[in-house]
Amino acid sequence: MKNIFALLLLFNLAIVSAQVDRTVMPEPGPSPEINLGSPKEFTLPNGLQVLVVEDAKLPRITLSLDIDNPPILEGDKAGVSTLTSNLLGQGSVNIPKDAFYEEVDFMGARLNIGISGAFATGLSKYSERIMELMAEAAISPNFTQEALELEKTKLKDNLKSSTKDVGFIATRVSSALAYGKKHPKGEFTTAETVDNVTLEDIKSFYSNRFVPANAYLIVSGDITFEEAREMAGKYFSKWKKASPLNLSYSTPKDVQYTQINFIDMPNAVQSEIRVQNLIDLKLGDKDYFPALLANYILGGGGDARLFQVLREEKGYTYGAYSGARPSKYGASLFRAQASVRNEVTDSAVVAFLDVINDFKNNPVSQKELDIAKAKYSGNFIMSLEDEERVAELALNIKQNELPANFYENYLEQINKVTVEDISDAAQRLLQPQNMRIVIAGKGSEVLEALEKMTYNGKKLPVKYFNAEGDPAEKPDYTAPPADNVSKKEILQKYIKAIGGTEKLQSISTMYASASTSIQGMTLDIEFKKGNGKYLMDTKMQGNSISKQVYDGEKGFTFAQGQKIEATGKAAEEMAKSAIIFPELKWLNDESVVVDRVDMVEGKQAYVLKVSDDNYSFYDTESGLKIKQESSTQMGPNTIKSTLLLSDYREVEGVKVPFSMQQNVGPQSFDLEVTEVKFNEDFQVSDFE
Repeated sequence: MKNIFALLLLFNLAIVSAQVDRTVMPEPGPSPEINLGSPKEFTLPNGLQVLVVEDAKLPRITLSLDIDNPPILEGDKAGVSTLTSNLLGQGSVNIPKDAFYEEVDFMGARLNIGISGAFATGLSKYSERIMELMAEAAISPNFTQEALELEKTKLKDNLKSSTKDVGFIATRVSSALAYGKKHPKGEFTTAETVDNVTLEDIKSFYSNRFVPANAYLIVSGDITFEEAREMAGKYFSKWKKASPLNLSYSTPKDVQYTQINFIDMPNAVQSEIRVQNLIDLKLGDKDYFPALLANYILGGGGDARLFQVLREEKGYTYGAYSGARPSKYGASLFRAQASVRNEVTDSAVVAFLDVINDFKNNPVSQKELDIAKAKYSGNFIMSLEDEERVAELALNIKQNELPANFYENYLEQINKVTVEDISDAAQRLLQPQNMRIVIAGKGSEVLEALEKMTYNGKKLPVKYFNAEGDPAEKPDYTAPPADNVSKKEILQKYIKAIGGTEKLQSISTMYASASTSIQGMTLDIEFKKGNGKYLMDTKMQGNSISKQVYDGEKGFTFAQGQKIEATGKAAEEMAKSAIIFPELKWLNDESVVVDRVDMVEGKQAYVLKVSDDNYSFYDTESGLKIKQESSTQMGPNTIKSTLLLSDYREVEGVKVPFSMQQNVGPQSFDLEVTEVKFNEDFQVSDFE
């Protein structure tokens, strides 16, 4: 009986102890212990500093080579650093690229090299060979003219695509305006500066920047200090001793008053907003941790204030965020940003300023701070599972002269931050009276409202810049009215310009071939259309990689060995593509109407509205079609596509554009037509 009574008593006590008050947040427990290991150090005669962290828990090794050089202005050869990075790691003077990476793959390792250093990881039984390969590729790179030309082509292709990317332009110009274009953090690469780079420039840049004086090699994992010391001495001692150039630059300054800096992007379907001011924040500053948490509460995620106000409350955007990163070398930026609908651009600017001013002038709640601490601590702990991240933290301690226990005490420092600390950090980070509000957007739709804007009773001045960050004139959107010309006149002028009605009606089929380069790869495209059928076949090195086919009744897409039938709007668009000269049909189509007069690449053009999301543009002078524009809805996003037409040449009595530039969203590529034929006989099998 005693035993039964004792068991019942224990059972009741357990039930009572389980009655937790769920309305009260539990007291936080002690911060988890972070143990990154204490590195042992040595320095090679050439100046390379080596840090070794022994950790035999897993049979793996991680090597991280970091070259901590100050930023440098590349000037009229901007892009030389990117090109040098891309050329590094392509084997070495002793090992061809393919053989190099075949061996890396055989070991199950990973190895990346760039102008700022290298990273490798793999099984510890291959540790010596991995270090040897890293040193081989880093110290004896194989720079060739052929590889350089390929990398230049890739880089220029990327730059061409970026010229239509409104978000990219907004960020690039906002940095140029913040730091100045003659500052390493403000300059940017163009096709012209890429063309200026020679193989000798690559070799010189590598020799001057890839040097051991400011370099650190972190060796961590299943390896002893003596083994690491022997291997590093064996493979990295031949790295020639040298120091990088150390140049100084003027200190950037914020604007004297808050202003809007506007970049006109006629292709924009939404406005890209960047709200920013300069900050001086370093990793070891006493308010570094308050600054981290302050930014997190303001714009660090979905529960932050900017996101909650601009998205959840007002519905202006799909996301609004901010960032404030520390910088060892000079000033950095506090920057808040969002992509917003054109019609709410001015309202979004007001919302940004309201949230920022409120954050600076009023203390945050304890609940906000607790949530930020929990999320930041959790993210930090999770990041320690990444070998690359652990190596980065060890390196940060050395490069920034931080206390050896900086990251071991990281969570403790986060938890020490108070509401008052956040207020102090906000005063340092945010300068709403000296902010640049950089906006890249469609001026014809957003500029009128922006120019009327006031904030706190003061007018916000608007200054204009082009996509290169240079001052520009205010865009002029006035155009002659389109009501003095009819659709019939526009179409007849075009038809006459390219060959005339009789000639066009005599054509039953059309064949065209074109080529384009994407990421350095050449694609060949064949078009066949006529008699109600259509084919577009894209090939690489003679092999078809995708097809679009319309057989007169149904449309299909062929890719990766699969045949997918087109339905709905996609099938309708394929059927329309089978028409060689749609303008002949539009003459009697009442749904096609004159929409407006617009500017295309500096030329005035009549715009015909073909449907709600399709427009054709005709040069008012020559009558030629110079642009096609369409929009497609993909989920919540509207994807805008434009096709610029130029270089008209006569083929069998018909003028055909031989140069086309396709822009889809931020992507852009050029199509060069190589051959055109009319009234060719096609095989039925072509459309199967």
